[in-house]
Amino acid sequence: MFIIVVLKLNLMKLSIIIPVYNEEKTIAELLKKVEGINLDIQKEIVVVDDGSKDKTIDILKSFKNIELVEHEKNQGKGAAIRTGIKHATGDIILIQDADLEYDPNDYLSLIQPILDGKTEVVYGSRRLKKENKQHSGISFYIGGIGMTILTNLLYNAKITDEPTCYKVFKSEVIKNLNLKCKRFEFCPEVTAKVIKKGYKIYEVPISYYPRHKNEGKKINWKDGIEGAWTLLKYRFIN
Repeated sequence: MFIIVVLKLNLMKLSIIIPVYNEEKTIAELLKKVEGINLDIQKEIVVVDDGSKDKTIDILKSFKNIELVEHEKNQGKGAAIRTGIKHATGDIILIQDADLEYDPNDYLSLIQPILDGKTEVVYGSRRLKKENKQHSGISFYIGGIGMTILTNLLYNAKITDEPTCYKVFKSEVIKNLNLKCKRFEFCPEVTAKVIKKGYKIYEVPISYYPRHKNEGKKINWKDGIEGAWTLLKYRFIN
């Protein structure tokens, strides 16, 4: 039985999708961390450069162990993730931001519930790890809490961190969601659609190292409004 389990794990693959836009300051360090993570399953790194205008693409081309996909023009984080999903060949898909806010050392705890057959969808919750500095600023904190409360109210969910970057799925789950997102509305759209499909979101605590707007954080209050509208919209349409 043990040998069968080991063989099954060796045949499985984790696809790590990294959407990138103008991240020349952090992308090399992030990729080195991702490449250095040892797991019990295979991994592939799918990086989608979303039309970067700085030196990001030159840095990416220096890494030989990644699958690099390029958008000629900037289309948005959601569009980059959808492109990454099309190119992913793994049994499990994990979303990774290109900055250093999230720690790849959490990968094992993120994929373990899926490997154990407990769930098909895992979210990494920043709120469940009390040691974390919880936000980049008060507006981000309030916005994140607000999105989580709205999700729980609209979809009868019981999650603690809806806008988290670390979202992990069995491949067939996310590939069959018919996502339409272009920008930061990826998070609320994918959350709404997995819940409506009947999947239970399993949360695990993760580390979090927030960066501020002057360090390159791109999301803003307009994206918060779009996110709330996305949750409302998909509550009533598919």
